[in-house]
Amino acid sequence: MNSRSLIPFPRLATLLLLGVAIASTKPIAAQLLALPEISVREGTSTQYSTAQTALIDTPTPRTPAQASRPLAQTPMRVWKITSAEDSILLRTPSEPIDVQANDAATLLLAERMFATVRDSMSLGVGIAAPQVGILKRMILCQRFDKVKEGLPFEVYLNPVIRQYTDKKQECREGCLSIPNRRDTLNSRAYAILIEYDRLDGTHEIEMVEAFTAVVFQHEIDHLNGILYLDHLAEERKAAGPEPREGE
Repeated sequence: MNSRSLIPFPRLATLLLLGVAIASTKPIAAQLLALPEISVREGTSTQYSTAQTALIDTPTPRTPAQASRPLAQTPMRVWKITSAEDSILLRTPSEPIDVQANDAATLLLAERMFATVRDSMSLGVGIAAPQVGILKRMILCQRFDKVKEGLPFEVYLNPVIRQYTDKKQECREGCLSIPNRRDTLNSRAYAILIEYDRLDGTHEIEMVEAFTAVVFQHEIDHLNGILYLDHLAEERKAAGPEPREGE
C-alpha cells in the first residue's frame, strides 16, 4: 500500500509529512530476528518453489549503495499491473505458509519485504508477498495504532479477517503495484477482527480499527488476488451511472 496517496485518520495527521508515513526507527518489531548474512540455502525450508527461492535469495540492487548491502537489506522487485505477466500473478490467490518458528527462508523474505516497502521508490505502509512475486500468505503492515512503540512494521503470516464492522470509513488509497494512481474508497470497514500467525510460531487474534484497519484490508486483499480497484469498481456500480451534464 502506497503511503504517498493516503489521507490519514485525523488523530494521525501529525504523524505524516507531505502524505508520506514516518517510518519506525526500530527494526520490524521485536519478533523479527536480525539477518545480516542469512541465505535461504542455509535453511531447511522446503515450502518455497525453486522459482520462489530464487526470488528470495537473489539480490536485485538498483544502485551501487544497495549492491553493497547484506542480502536481507536489499529491496526486491515490485510486481505491477502494467506488466501482463505480473498482473496474472497479482490476480492469483496465495498459498498458506507452513508456520515453522524462525524458518530461514520466511525470515529472509520478511526482511527483504521490509527493505522493499521502505525503499525510496516505494515508501509504503504495507506490502504483501505477491507484490514481490511470492504467492504466499505473508504481509507487513505499519501499525499506526502503536504510537508509543514507534509505529512499527509487523509481520503477519496466514492472516484472515474474521469479522467486519458495518460502520465504514473513507480513505484515499494507492498501491505499490498500481503506479501513478490513487482513488478514494468508501467501503472499507472501520474495524476488523483478524487472526494470524507470528514468525515465532504463535497464533493471535485481535481487533484493529481506523486507518490501521484499512492497511490490513488492503494487504489481505492482495493475498486473495484482489486489488483496491475491484472495490472501486463495485462502489461505482452500486452508485449507478453518473448524471449527464445538464441533467
